[in-house]
Amino acid sequence: MNFEFSDEQELLREQARGFLADNCPPAAVRAVLDGDADHDADLWRKVAEMGWTATVIPEEFGGLGLSYLELVVIAEELGRAAAPIPFSSSVYLATEALLALGSTQQKEKWLPLLATGEAIGTFALAEGNGRPSAKSLKTKMSGAGLTGRKLPVPDGRAADFAVVVGASDSGDGASMYLVELDQAGVSREAVRTLDFSRGHAVLDMKDAQAELLGGEGVGWSALDKLMDRAAVLFAWEQVGLADAALEQARDYAMGRYAFGRAIASYQAIKHKLAGMYVKNTLARSNGYYGAWALDSDSSELALAAATARVGAIQASVHAAEENVQTHGGMGFTWEFDCQFYYRRAKLLSVNIGSEGYWQDRLITAMEQNNAA
Repeated sequence: MNFEFSDEQELLREQARGFLADNCPPAAVRAVLDGDADHDADLWRKVAEMGWTATVIPEEFGGLGLSYLELVVIAEELGRAAAPIPFSSSVYLATEALLALGSTQQKEKWLPLLATGEAIGTFALAEGNGRPSAKSLKTKMSGAGLTGRKLPVPDGRAADFAVVVGASDSGDGASMYLVELDQAGVSREAVRTLDFSRGHAVLDMKDAQAELLGGEGVGWSALDKLMDRAAVLFAWEQVGLADAALEQARDYAMGRYAFGRAIASYQAIKHKLAGMYVKNTLARSNGYYGAWALDSDSSELALAAATARVGAIQASVHAAEENVQTHGGMGFTWEFDCQFYYRRAKLLSVNIGSEGYWQDRLITAMEQNNAA
């Protein structure tokens, strides 16, 4: 089995890396971090023009109809650049939810807009602290509409619609709804997380108009499948971030001198860099497994996704922390760019569930595979 990317996919990587080097330098990330904007709107427009938002959307809905292998290549490069755009919310989650659950009418309305970047989607599951479950959901549909409070919602202020998970009295106890956010029944308020370069919001819904996605009472089982698919894409974004943090640490260590020697020559720094490399390499290996399972729609997807996600969380957080340590006292200052990777690594480590959550899913998937 060949886990390497094809020559065409490597060419895509080269083009994506060059594009982001020109259009998403550290100064662009810092501008969003220091400013009031939720994302870099100009970069989002350019990314959409490149066709990245349309990658896996079928041609009949205005997309490119490419494979998930192309999408994971793009995800890795976006992670490497710590791009301050709502790509993961709109592409990994909202688009995937519509592809899996949307009616023909819903797909015809929203997928072409998602493909061109004219519409931004997001996913609203969490309702505050604690691990969400079907029994803990308070957001619910009544005769007048959908009512509830979701927080934090990634890119909640920038999004045009949200896929909202709400409680249901039938089936598995949950349903998914498509909610347009520019309506009287929805209010949005910004909320700050550790990573200021990605906007988050609190969504308050009071009798909001909502369309059912998929069947009534199938939301939680659909959520599990959606999380598996998104986990692989998030993992590749984390792999790119981890490699960028390692490269930044290496470059600094080779150029920073202490006592007449580059600090990269000291054993303690060598051990840090080697440890980062080992974790990153393992995460990439697990990512290949996840990418194959996602693209082939394998029965092993749940196992592959959890494996990739756990490895990527560990690698990205470790690399981001060790990068700061390698920079010493300067690494903690606002002026240095180490914080971009640290903030993003921490955010992505909990974006669709914490490491503990995905370790639980990994154990469950292994038990199911062994029992089969």
